[in-house]
Amino acid sequence: MKQKFIIAMLAILLAVPSMAQKNKGKTLEVSFNYEKQGGPGSNQYAVWIENDKGEFVKTLFVTAYTTKGRTRPGQEPKRGYVVRPTCVPTWVKASKASEQTDQQLDAVSGATPQSSGIQTFTWDFTDQQGKAVPKGKYKVMVEATLFSESIITYSGTFSTTDKAGPITLTSSLTKEDDAHKSMVTDVKAQLK
Repeated sequence: MKQKFIIAMLAILLAVPSMAQKNKGKTLEVSFNYEKQGGPGSNQYAVWIENDKGEFVKTLFVTAYTTKGRTRPGQEPKRGYVVRPTCVPTWVKASKASEQTDQQLDAVSGATPQSSGIQTFTWDFTDQQGKAVPKGKYKVMVEATLFSESIITYSGTFSTTDKAGPITLTSSLTKEDDAHKSMVTDVKAQLK
């Protein structure tokens, strides 16, 4: 009897890590083709996650100009979204960028790519503090300031319990700009 109990306990202990690993490795991958545009007021984008209530969860990436601006000699540094209010405004509002410290924004920002190509970002189902998010529905958001007031936003909803596969994305454009529409194309989101 004692031996059967020990064998049963070992089976449970061996099963627990494999169950944890099944969810531990789950990720969301977001990618798009980026084509660098000429002129000021373009090339800014952000990728982030919201919960099903529309509350901000985590920034995966935002371009450094948006968060740091450009410091010129003799001028006070100003964040890019302050200088150019059309600089990914949906992300600025959702993330409450004005309430974040420079260090918090530095942690999620990176240089605007100087050359064209595929950009890929991964979410590991954690929040800004690195804690695992609760089970439920989430929304992936991609916003790009194509040029000045021409801003495109992509979004798609998914659940933590969904199987691996693509997420359907919808897009919204504020203003047509044929000259800059190729900045962000072929946007994809996939659970892995």
